[in-house]
Amino acid sequence: MPSSLRVRLRSLGTSVVALLAVAAGAALPAHAAEPAGAATQAARAAAAQPPFEQQVLFKASQDPGYACYRIPAVVKTKQGTLLAFAEGRTKDCSDAGDIDIVVKRSEDGGRTWSPLQVVNEGAGDTHGNPAPVVDLRTGRILLAETYNTGRTDGKNCDVPCDRTPHLQYSDDDGRTWSAPRDLSDEILPKDWNSWYATGPVHGIQLTQGRHRGRLVFTVNAETWNGSRVTANHAALMVSDDGGRHWRVGAQDSWPIADDGTFRQKPSEMTLAELPGGTLYVSGREQDGTDRGHRTHTWSRDGGDSFTRRFTAIPDLYAPQVQGSVLRTGNRLLLACPGDPDRRRTMTIRSSYDGGRTWDSFDRSTVVTTDWSGYSDLVQATRDQVGLMYEGGAVDARDEIRFARFTEDWLTPRRGADPTTEDRARHARDAAVLGGASPTAGRFGGALSFDGTDDAVRLPYSDRLPLGTKDFTASLWFRYSATTGEQPLLWMGGIGTTQPQVWLRAEPASNRITGLITTRDGTAAPRTASVRTTAAYNDGQWHHAVLRRGKGQLTLTVDGTSVVTPDVPGSVSRNSPFGVHVGERMDSRAHFTGAIDDVRVQDRALSDEELDTPVTTVTPDTVLWLPMDRVRGGH
Repeated sequence: MPSSLRVRLRSLGTSVVALLAVAAGAALPAHAAEPAGAATQAARAAAAQPPFEQQVLFKASQDPGYACYRIPAVVKTKQGTLLAFAEGRTKDCSDAGDIDIVVKRSEDGGRTWSPLQVVNEGAGDTHGNPAPVVDLRTGRILLAETYNTGRTDGKNCDVPCDRTPHLQYSDDDGRTWSAPRDLSDEILPKDWNSWYATGPVHGIQLTQGRHRGRLVFTVNAETWNGSRVTANHAALMVSDDGGRHWRVGAQDSWPIADDGTFRQKPSEMTLAELPGGTLYVSGREQDGTDRGHRTHTWSRDGGDSFTRRFTAIPDLYAPQVQGSVLRTGNRLLLACPGDPDRRRTMTIRSSYDGGRTWDSFDRSTVVTTDWSGYSDLVQATRDQVGLMYEGGAVDARDEIRFARFTEDWLTPRRGADPTTEDRARHARDAAVLGGASPTAGRFGGALSFDGTDDAVRLPYSDRLPLGTKDFTASLWFRYSATTGEQPLLWMGGIGTTQPQVWLRAEPASNRITGLITTRDGTAAPRTASVRTTAAYNDGQWHHAVLRRGKGQLTLTVDGTSVVTPDVPGSVSRNSPFGVHVGERMDSRAHFTGAIDDVRVQDRALSDEELDTPVTTVTPDTVLWLPMDRVRGGH
């Protein structure tokens, strides 16, 4: 796989869960009609089914012959059989070794499964990236896949990597498979010569519009000019004759600058057909300077073109990983880990507007808090969705699981959250989460946080990221906790490599800490932090100010300052972005106490200006939360 410009796209996975895709008015053949009385029997069976259940589907100790199983993909055939594909990795879990494509079949909606069957043997090479798609007119199941020369040293494929697309099919409900045929002449442009990957996730057949019956799957690729990678490509592959011939449809390409930076690398895309025939395309965003680890676009002409370029989604928190989508009625489901930094906590998030906006993490349904990665979604039965995903208590690559759940199991759609005012110009009010409540403040009212799930989160706006600018972040706080991480203000990403700005109390270490992490070009992330020598946890009000300016990062509490050299670069690129008060960006730590008058300005204020704070909004105001009242609610 790629060089230092990229992280291996098939390392652990992020998965996107969606739900039932019942296409109204489709002219394609449906499953056989149920006999008389079957509806009543089905209703009784559905009532007896648990709302959620799961099992281990692929695991090295359970299915001997392979050291590791990765990269799930699942489809439902015309006969109603589920076909669960995976990569069987023979020697180790590396991405470019001896890899086979394997499958298991289920004829009862995912309750029981057949023994493992090898569909495509690598024989020392890498045969992977399964992207199955079903032609419901003929019953043929097609399987797109990608080859490269295998390695024995556990390393990734060289750059450029000679990757080629292939295709197999089954006409007997997945029991036997044709010999693979090379698709390079049809869907491998000559300049997509550095990297090429099918899926990995199920493709779809269009059920509406003038392209009804068309088969579609996704590809991402890269270009090599003889000395370096020069472009990233995202594309749809389409067939109008049942998979006999294929061509490149919609494309979106992103140039890579001489210094190695690029805005986006849409990868490992997943598809859903919306009401009216529009295609929603969701992808993994990998290492681009745009904010967010998920990116998306749409196609309104059956996959021939995209309606616009891929657009990253800063406030859809996820690590860099594959995901999967599925439609149920007017609702889209996305399966994907919910941790913005690490591959863990598989979640199902919903969109009710065709993918334009998505539920935040606190509104999602958590499938597991284990490590988790790649995934795929399928309508397993009339009433149950199937989620096939990588998971493990120790590593996301420990096993591949198959979960079944009903729509009733998903977290109910929540009404609008209570809000507190943001006085910045053109700002929307901030959401008040958990049960954060008004209390007496340093200036009138403040908000009290319980340390469990209380927080204030600002809706994303392009005015909030501070980029390379100087800034001043200030607030009043009061607390008496003696243990735990006590986050006060968080702006940006999380972890050791994502750009971010934060201010928190660390009472067990007897200090207040302010930190920034920056990215500058393709250089490694750099961090600067400042710490006080007291925790200020005496239950009284204290004023904290974190400033970046004049080549310094300064933390001032109650007029006493600590200074350290600044680090160059942006504090808000290459990662998900959020602004949180009273909690970490990943919701893994919460503040216990009260916070008042939170302000951020995009310049470094002088000491004199701090001594006489303005009482009106100024052009440099990024956010201003008086925190003196809460409005509305569920």
